[in-house]
Amino acid sequence: MRSYVSKSWKVAAIAAAALLGAAGAATAQKVNDVGVTDTEIKIGNIAPYSGPASAYATIAKTQAAYFKMINETQGGVNGRKITFISYDDGYSPPKTVEQVRKLVESDEVFAVYQVVGTPGNSAIAKYLNQKGVPHIFVGSGATKWADPKNQPWSMGWQPNYQSEARIYSRYIQKNYPGKTIGILYQNDDFGKDYLTGFHDAFGKDYAKTIITEVPYEVSVPTVDSLVVQIKDANPDIFITIGTPKFGAQSIKKVGELNWHPVEFISNVMASVSAVLKPAGFNYSQGIISAAYMKDPNDPQWKNDPGMNEWRAFMTKWYPEGDQADGATVFGYGVAIGLVNVLKQCGNEMTRANLMKQMANMDMEIGIYLPGVRIKTSPTDWSPIEQLQLMKFEGESWQLFGPMMDGSGGPS
Repeated sequence: MRSYVSKSWKVAAIAAAALLGAAGAATAQKVNDVGVTDTEIKIGNIAPYSGPASAYATIAKTQAAYFKMINETQGGVNGRKITFISYDDGYSPPKTVEQVRKLVESDEVFAVYQVVGTPGNSAIAKYLNQKGVPHIFVGSGATKWADPKNQPWSMGWQPNYQSEARIYSRYIQKNYPGKTIGILYQNDDFGKDYLTGFHDAFGKDYAKTIITEVPYEVSVPTVDSLVVQIKDANPDIFITIGTPKFGAQSIKKVGELNWHPVEFISNVMASVSAVLKPAGFNYSQGIISAAYMKDPNDPQWKNDPGMNEWRAFMTKWYPEGDQADGATVFGYGVAIGLVNVLKQCGNEMTRANLMKQMANMDMEIGIYLPGVRIKTSPTDWSPIEQLQLMKFEGESWQLFGPMMDGSGGPS
């Protein structure tokens, strides 16, 4: 009898082990985390559909259209359809906090993706990192999104603001030596990140070069009086660091004052349809900025394969979108980036694996300038580091000079 019981126990143990092995194999084949099922991936987003930065709302609308296209034409990603949940925060950090809690605690999204704006992202980063929720493709060029040690769940996308400022500074130092500069900047982490870049680049010469720095709050209706204040300081060069609404106001006011400084604007306010056209093309001539995307208004991209794909997408899936607005190009590129990273995850749809794949990106996307490659590693969390200077002429931007890397040198 003892022998029989022993054999039965062995048979049961073997059977149990086999069952566990089969379960393990099944688990290895498909692993789902919070916000993921075998048929769905829930992605959370927050965008300024209202408020002072509402020109950026078209970014999220473009992304929603792209994910709809992926769901309907490809059945989603790895057999799972993307559910894109997007809320309005009015570009107000307290509202961003409220909305992200809703996404994480009520909607239970897999990841928080492409929240627009440095102030809002700064307000939610600690919460998301403590919760272990991916905070990815952050819609801000602040340098702090490339800090895996302190923020292992947050990663940006676009070139960082400090690098952009250093590129402008080096161009000024080479082409306008000894000239003075006045800066109008948004008084938050976004604007201050650019100032850090200028400080780094000009070093000991900063105080004598930057003769006036004037901040503005996003709550103000207009920056006209601040532009006048900067003009009164009589700098040779005027730099505006802001969002589209205030960028258009600044350019227009400079023109109305019949003031003719060498003028620079930050990349995030370089939209032709949202900034330069409202400001007036007559007032926009000669303005300098930097780019990493192809300008939809530039004739050289008329027959470009990547831009033709974007135009076809816009025409069919987002027909109400403005094809002259570079923000739609931006939204399209970031949407492709997310889909590619989700594909890299395969069937291991865990938050940890998502961040692992974010730190192992290596791709080119057709709407970016030649030479721009999206590349990360476990120690390099800056997906895009190349920029090229451009000048506004006629009704479009004209690229000039070499492609520059994040340090300000040729790439």
